[in-house]
Formats: sequence, structure tokens, C-alpha cells
Amino acid sequence: MVSDMKSDNMKTGQEKAPQRSLLHALGMTEEEMRRPLVGIVSSWNEIVPGHMNLDKITDAVKMGVAMAGGTPVVFPAIAVCDGIAMGHEGMKYSLVTRDLIADSTEAMALAHAFDALVMVPNCDKNVPGLLMAAARLNLPTIFVSGGPMLAGRIDGHKTSLSSMFEAVGKYKAGKIDETKLKEYELNTCPSCGSCSGMYTANSHNCLTEVLGMGLAGNGTIPAVYSSRIELAKHAGMQIMDLIEKDIRPLDIMTEAAFRNALTADMALGCSTNSMLHLPAIAHECGVDINLDLANEISAVTPNLCHLAPAGPTYMEDLNAAGGVYAVLNELDQLGLLDTSVMTVTGKTMKENLQGHENLNPEVIRKPENAYSKTGGIAVLRGNLAPDGCVVKQSAVAPEMLVHEGPAKVFDSEEEAIAGIFGGKIEAGDVIVIRYEGPAGGPGMREMLSPTSAIAGMGLDKEVALITDGRFSGATRGASIGHVSPEAVHGGLIAYVKDGDRIAIDIPNHTIELLVPEAEIEQRKQEMPIKKKENVKGYLKRYASMVSSADKGAVINR
Repeated sequence: MVSDMKSDNMKTGQEKAPQRSLLHALGMTEEEMRRPLVGIVSSWNEIVPGHMNLDKITDAVKMGVAMAGGTPVVFPAIAVCDGIAMGHEGMKYSLVTRDLIADSTEAMALAHAFDALVMVPNCDKNVPGLLMAAARLNLPTIFVSGGPMLAGRIDGHKTSLSSMFEAVGKYKAGKIDETKLKEYELNTCPSCGSCSGMYTANSHNCLTEVLGMGLAGNGTIPAVYSSRIELAKHAGMQIMDLIEKDIRPLDIMTEAAFRNALTADMALGCSTNSMLHLPAIAHECGVDINLDLANEISAVTPNLCHLAPAGPTYMEDLNAAGGVYAVLNELDQLGLLDTSVMTVTGKTMKENLQGHENLNPEVIRKPENAYSKTGGIAVLRGNLAPDGCVVKQSAVAPEMLVHEGPAKVFDSEEEAIAGIFGGKIEAGDVIVIRYEGPAGGPGMREMLSPTSAIAGMGLDKEVALITDGRFSGATRGASIGHVSPEAVHGGLIAYVKDGDRIAIDIPNHTIELLVPEAEIEQRKQEMPIKKKENVKGYLKRYASMVSSADKGAVINR
């Protein structure tokens, strides 16, 4: 039996009889009270397809904890489905939930004196939110996600959620009829799980493995596979070993572990949202990750995977090819990883990687046959984004890596969608969507709808998009997000006019508004910054927080 348990502060001694009486009210036996109290943070709900199976994952974790001698206790975490929230006011609430999840989990864990935690997330914001909470609490913790969705099938080809959004663009462009659109609707998302490509959720479930906080297969075993249940049981059992050995998140999520995660991110071609969430998680661990580090690592890391939407392979294919560990083995052979780092297995990454070979070089390319010599993400700077912006360069067509064109400016996502479907966009244009940043949105909406509309209309190899909001991991094409400073903070993006020339050079990491400085200064006098009206509740508080002197902190931690 583990000695010096944190939960003893809540349940041991005559003076804690009132607390024990409440535990008895739960039906908890004295034998259970004598064991370590393991909190299982379940993100299960009935509105997120990636979470509808988490009740089964949670039950499997409970069984594993009990089998290994612990007392499992479940409490919830919220989660938003970005796909359902996309394209309307709901998306304003997605990013802010990350911090709500971290805060509420911290409160629950400390209020009830848990000895350890098993985190059961699956989607875009609750994976990083729970990783942030794990770092803050620094209790023995392990993650097991719900797993990715299987790919859909249309006309003999695999599909994913981005295919569905693009189908809307095809329908609007007259390329498919309503019957075909309905076929996409009924077949694109065939199972529970996080969406089937290398989007934000799957990116972070994979990076959880790389950080050392999840067991092998955490990011890739499909949600509907029985081996996902087995993984959950093993996670439940393993948390008891972490308690016994007193291995904690800050022993695992070190600076070296985050460099490993960024390296794997570049090889896998993960979501641009990694550059929001990895710095935030690292900050909670006392580690600094900046945008320049991303380019430094990308410069020496080959892009080995082109998972949807960048290519025709899906998470189920990556799993069959050997999973994340097979990718890490390829990187290790190049000397790009620090494999001495500790993991939740109680072993180093080096020990964990033994036996995990690349089983399909078509899915996980060998470095000598890499898609590119540089990584999947690039950070650009210039007068339009002096503090940086982010693009998923692995999903950009070669002919769009360098592009110059006239701006078509919109002050919201809704305006942009109306303009795209209204025929206002021409080949060569640079679409600018502003006032969608953290404070200016507020909430920094993710805009899969505009990028997918462009792709569905066949313009993704001819049109670029720029925003102070963010683009989804499901985005393909020259879509550049996170432009900073944002419009509401006086960033240059606020002063762009229709017809202005914008030059984008992704290989050289630059983005420039080709307008004389004197003209820009005149515009600053003539064009007032726009403010959002009628902002409600938490969003109002959030917008105020990111408008304060500490405005970067809300996003970065």
C-alpha cells in the first residue's frame, strides 16, 4: 500500500470523520478509502462525436485502476465539438474552453485531494487543457484518449470532415448536385472518434504520446477498435505504477520533451493550432517555446507524413503503419530526438521505441524520400505580422509557396463566406479576414468554412487566405493564421484595403503588405479600429483579458 497519500489529508484521522461520512454516502467502503484515490477526468458527452465513446473508455480505465489496487473516482470536463461549432457564434467559445477546462480540473483535483489522475480527453481544446492542468497539479498523471474516427468512403476514396466542408464549396460552385452532397453528408463521418485526418485533436493526441504522457497507440488506435479499450485498461493499471514510483508530469514534460514534440509535429504535419497549445502547455511546465524555435526545428526536420487534408492517408493508416512510435524511430535514426526523456511507462523514450518499426513507407516515408526536407509548419514574419503568423506548409501546393496578389478584405468570417460564394474572389487574390483574433473576435474563431469553400471551388492552388483568427488542422492551401498583432490591437492587418498587393514567401518565412509606409501612417489616422458590440458573459471577460498588458498570457498559458 502506498504511504503518505495526498488523500490522507482528506480522509485520515478522527477529525476527518465528517469527510469519511460523505465518502460513505457515495457507497465507498473503508477498504476503498485505504487505497490511493485516483481521479478519472472524463470528457464524455452526447454532443461531441469524438467523445460519445468516452463512457466506455472511462469504464475501462476504472477497471484498470481497480485491478491494480486503486480507487477510481470519475469527474467531468467539458468539451466543444469544433466541427459543430464552426461557422457561427459557437466557434467564439471553442478556444476559451481550453482555459476553463484547465481551471476547473485544477479546482476539482485539489478540492478533493486526489492522489493521481487519469485524463480521458479526445478533441481540440480538452487535450491541451488537461495537459495544462496536469502540469499545474503535478500529481502522477496519465492520458488515454478516445481515438480517431474511421475514414468515410465516397466513390471508392477515403474522406474526412474537411471533405464534407469542401463538398459544400463544390455544391455552391455547381460541381456536384444536392443528391451528391447528401451522399457526402451520410458517409463522410462513419463512426465515433476525433475526425479522421491529422487535424487538431489527433495532432495533440499524437503529441501526448511524444511528450511521454500517453501510452503507445494513444494518438492513432481508432475509436471503434477493441484495442482502444485494452489501452484504457492498461492506462488505469499504469497510473498505480506512477504513484508507486512517484513519477509526475514535470518529471516527464521537460524542455527536451517539448523539443521532441515540436520535432514530431514537423514530421507528422500536425495542425497549426500546435503553435497555440504547445507554448501554453510548456508555460505551465516552466518551459519557454517561441515561434522562432518552431522554424529552427522545422529547418532540420523532414516532413514524413501527408495525412488528410494534406494527402490521401488517414489516422487508421498511420496506426497500421506503426503509429507515432514508428515515426519517432525514423527521427531517432537522424539524431533529431532526445530519447533519454522519461515517460509514463516508467521507462525512457529510447526503451519504449524498441520494436516499433515503420511498417509502411508509403504512409510514413523514409527520410531520404521525405515529402520535404523541412517540417510541416512554418512561421512567417514581416510588416503584416511582426509578431509572427503560422501556416501548415505541408498542405500548401508547391505553386502557392510563393505568391503575390491583390487583397480582398473582409471584417468577419461571415462576410468572407458571403464574398466567396458571391463570386467576389478571383484567381490570384489574397483573402484577408480580420477582427477574428483572441480579443477582436473575440475568441479567435477557427475558420475551416472559408478555406474549405475555396478548396471546394477549386481555387486552393490559386488563392491565399490570411487572418488574425486561426485556421483548422483540417485546412489545406495557403491559409495563414494567427496574424499578430491582431486588428483590434492596431496590427497592420486592420489597415489593409482591397487591391493592396500582399507578398507571401513561405520558404523564406516572410509576409509583406506592399504599401508605402507613409500611406500606412495616413490610413492609421483615417481608419478607426473596430470594436465588437454586445459581447456576453465569459467572452466579454476573455476579450478584456487579452486586451490587457498581459494579453499574450491568455493564449500562451
